[in-house]
Amino acid sequence: MRYIFLCLIILLSSCRTAETGTNPAEVKRYPLKGKVVSVDKEKKKAKIAHEKISDFMEPMTMDFPIREDWIWDDLTPGSEIHAELVVDSSAKDPYWLEKIGIVALPNPDQPAVPINENFAQIGKQVPYFQLVNQDGKRFSIRDYRGKALALTFIYRECPLPEFCIKMSRNFSDLANQLAGDAGAMNKIRLLSISFDPERDTPEKLKLYGQGYLGKDSKADFTLWQLAVGSDKEVRSVADFFGLRYEVDPNDKTQINHSLVTAVISPEGKVTKIFKGNEWTPEDLLRELKAAGEF
Repeated sequence: MRYIFLCLIILLSSCRTAETGTNPAEVKRYPLKGKVVSVDKEKKKAKIAHEKISDFMEPMTMDFPIREDWIWDDLTPGSEIHAELVVDSSAKDPYWLEKIGIVALPNPDQPAVPINENFAQIGKQVPYFQLVNQDGKRFSIRDYRGKALALTFIYRECPLPEFCIKMSRNFSDLANQLAGDAGAMNKIRLLSISFDPERDTPEKLKLYGQGYLGKDSKADFTLWQLAVGSDKEVRSVADFFGLRYEVDPNDKTQINHSLVTAVISPEGKVTKIFKGNEWTPEDLLRELKAAGEF
């Protein structure tokens, strides 16, 4: 099967040479969706059964190099992923995967990944942390005591519709849905934490949030807040919740990252972890109500 794939790469390269008379290092990128079959962390490769790649190739199961080191603790057989397939016939590896996101965890019947006690798990107390919200005010996780809290991670310039954009849309949709519900306003809070402190200032996060809430929301951030902190502060929170992120080595304006959304009880304990993006505002509201027991 890999032979077929390499033939496609050679064919593309030959076509470019015939058309231009040269052999430029033209890079092609294609969205890929598939399921992980096996993982070789040492060789930094994963065998993936992928769906049809539009305008490029039919469904196939094959090995793909992956250069992003952060992914290996989360990538397990059975995980469903979205990624970007990069094809460059002039490179040492003529193809590889980038911008990987785990959208669904493995089959529950498969053996569980060993739990690291240092990370978030159901029933574990969220450690103390402080950040700065969209209004430039410093707050701590303790300010949410007595509320059921949903927490997720984003960065403002993320271009992928199924990643940060979807996380922010889900949070803002739920915030708008609950805006007229006095009971929910007293019991529920939402928090989006940026892992791009260099560019995501409180002022920019406020404009970002207003854009999602819409012109009729009157920019009310009572229920949904956005926050940022120093790189050290944000990294500490992200590490606890198992979020992985790093600057894309090929495009310094982009950040490769996983997706994690957590639900925290009024007592400050983790009650639910959503990994990936296969959840809805309705799913989140159900878990918040369960966490708050209302």
